[in-house]
Amino acid sequence: MADYPDHENLDDGAAARNEFSELGSLIRRVLDQNQEIRTPDDPPPETAHHDDESGAVRSPIPGYNRPAQPDPEAVEGELPESPVSPIRPTAKDHHTEPQPPLKPTVPDRRATSELSPREQMQRAEEALIRLREKMGQVAAEFAAGKINQDQFDAIYGRYSEQRDITERLLARDPQTNAWQSVVRPGHTQFLRDHYEARVISYAIYAQETAALISVMGPLQIKPMQAQAVLLRLKDVSQKRGQNPGPAKKMMRDGRCVLFVPGQHTVAAVIFSREPAGVLVARIVDLHDDFERANQHAIQRGDYATGRMVFPHRALFEDADY
Repeated sequence: MADYPDHENLDDGAAARNEFSELGSLIRRVLDQNQEIRTPDDPPPETAHHDDESGAVRSPIPGYNRPAQPDPEAVEGELPESPVSPIRPTAKDHHTEPQPPLKPTVPDRRATSELSPREQMQRAEEALIRLREKMGQVAAEFAAGKINQDQFDAIYGRYSEQRDITERLLARDPQTNAWQSVVRPGHTQFLRDHYEARVISYAIYAQETAALISVMGPLQIKPMQAQAVLLRLKDVSQKRGQNPGPAKKMMRDGRCVLFVPGQHTVAAVIFSREPAGVLVARIVDLHDDFERANQHAIQRGDYATGRMVFPHRALFEDADY
């Protein structure tokens, strides 16, 4: 039988293999304990702790001398009695009131009384600039035919009055705040609506005979007047060799009569006041659509209203007649 050398005489390689074997056995035992099926509520498995002379719990793996848990004496304050797992979410407290939704913050504008004299003058100058821009915009609307003359006079006159009063107040006292109530908006839309031209009556005549085909509305042009105007339009059309286009005539009471000749008929519209250019253009389009939709009946001379359509009825949708 062969003699084995003593433990003290083993070479360095054998000693390292023995130490590695012991370490591997210890790790396998720890892994075997951790492989048992556990639920989140089960307590963690107990592991052996090696206490040193200081009383701190050390790691069970050899070679790791750092404490597995901090020393209570080295931490300031009291530790929690039951540590909370970092991977488990905290249960919601349904008894607490929900936080109000976040609202965007609007920059706080200081009151005019808190502004410096220089800032007050700057705001007054800005208000005057805005008034001048509005006056230019009204002039552009009238030039484009979007408003009539009465609307222009009323709206432009208001802006001009606001500008004149503001300039007088600032000339008297540059630090006054009275101009704010002068330039306050809110009345121009009323003026725009009040002075808008509205259709009172809409009549259609045969161009050759001046016979009345249809009339809608409470007023009607006298037959003699209608015939005189229609004969004049017919004479002008023959001399020019083309349609003369719409013609307006102002009445003494401020109302306006618009004549729109077509190829075979003429529309005569009475307005509450002089209409804007865009409204005149709309009447021209309506009369063109009338002749186009009823072209077969007009060519036959059949003016029975029960078999015709009248696009201009859309102008009377809100009327009582």
